[in-house]
Amino acid sequence: MLWIAFPRGFIGFMAAMLLFGLIMPLEAKDFIKGERPQQRGYSQAVITDGGKIVWLAGVLAVVDDSGKSLAGDLDGQVRQIFKLLNATLEKAGGKLSDMVQMTVFITDVRYGDRVTQLRREILGDNFPGSALITVTALAIPEAKIEIQGYAVIGSK
Repeated sequence: MLWIAFPRGFIGFMAAMLLFGLIMPLEAKDFIKGERPQQRGYSQAVITDGGKIVWLAGVLAVVDDSGKSLAGDLDGQVRQIFKLLNATLEKAGGKLSDMVQMTVFITDVRYGDRVTQLRREILGDNFPGSALITVTALAIPEAKIEIQGYAVIGSK
């Protein structure tokens, strides 16, 4: 339970600091890249300064926009998740390329390489920092992947 309380407390603390002007919000500024991270579709770090932080809840997708099932379709789930993340960011005034950190949960370690290929196709060369974690299951049994993260809107 402690591990849940700390992030919520930290987020609340940071929100209060932003509200009272004691710290400045962040803006994506620069990507620190390395050969291995670039091959795996992530940046070692993203440097930020100014802007607006958007914390994105975990997103999974087992149906597409038309209601068609994506169960068993990793590519479809990944594409739909990024589409949903982008729609959320657009509501906040941003876009998918504003993401600076993501955590990707997959239900089979063998999905990692394909997820990396799709992420490269969708995001281009400026990848957010990222962690790829294999789990035994997600909240919806048909889901193969879930992505959460945060973005900084107002980047250069």
